[in-house]
Amino acid sequence: MKFAVLAAPDSWYFRDLARAGGDRHEIEVRSFSELAAAIDGQRHQLTSSGSDLSEFDAVIVRTMPPGSLEQVVFRMDALGRLEASGITVVNSPRSLEAAVDKYLSSVKLADAGLPTPHTIVCQTVDDALAAFDELGGDVVVKPLFGGEGRGITRLTDENLALRAFSMLAQFNAVIYLQEFIEHRGYDIRLFVLGSRVFGMKRKNPTDWRTNVSRGASTEPFEVDDRYADVARSAARAIGAMIAGVDILPACDGREFVLEVNAVPGWKALARTLQTDIAAMILDAVADTVNRRKGD
Repeated sequence: MKFAVLAAPDSWYFRDLARAGGDRHEIEVRSFSELAAAIDGQRHQLTSSGSDLSEFDAVIVRTMPPGSLEQVVFRMDALGRLEASGITVVNSPRSLEAAVDKYLSSVKLADAGLPTPHTIVCQTVDDALAAFDELGGDVVVKPLFGGEGRGITRLTDENLALRAFSMLAQFNAVIYLQEFIEHRGYDIRLFVLGSRVFGMKRKNPTDWRTNVSRGASTEPFEVDDRYADVARSAARAIGAMIAGVDILPACDGREFVLEVNAVPGWKALARTLQTDIAAMILDAVADTVNRRKGD
């Protein structure tokens, strides 16, 4: 099969997918920033880097680069139109929109009955200060969009909180706050691939953030039926076939689903489990294409 990967040309993930594709699949990289659409009567063509994306069996989204509101909306709309035309897009544009928006993702996880931290989302400094008090004066402030621990700050001082909220308000940012969960220095990353779930534990003794990009070490985690059900429910809540689900065990014994990533990395997971995740992804995408062609 022929797959387009929306990624940077030097992306490790594109190279890993190309390696895993071998002689079985043709894997080509394409750019989000070069997406372009042509509408001529009832003919609608979507291209990237000069190639008609309808010529591919599937498009695999491996990045969500920052952009203006217009750019982000156009990219999602274009992928949605491509999917509607019969091309498999993994993950679907609607699941990408749900996962990248922490507010929407939190709502969908809560609606699915999954345990999430107490969260308050607001737009004014006064509301943010009130939320700071309501959440116990120990909060984690996160950018509404973003991942890998970037831009996340823990605030425990009211004066520093006032400064942070004032700065965010000056940039017309939405202020997303969660209660800080006391934990044991590790979390669990569950990687959902269709019906399969893989797991690893991420430990960071020097930082309350447990992202591998921030120096966390990893070890295999045996996924039992309970964890697998939680991971599948979280992925299903946002509509993703491939998802990274982060679970944080608290010191008091509770466990929280922190977020769902619809463009999850697997570099650390593949290394930790000594498993060819990229090959499994290609197999899953190919199976999806074949099922849709058979419908």
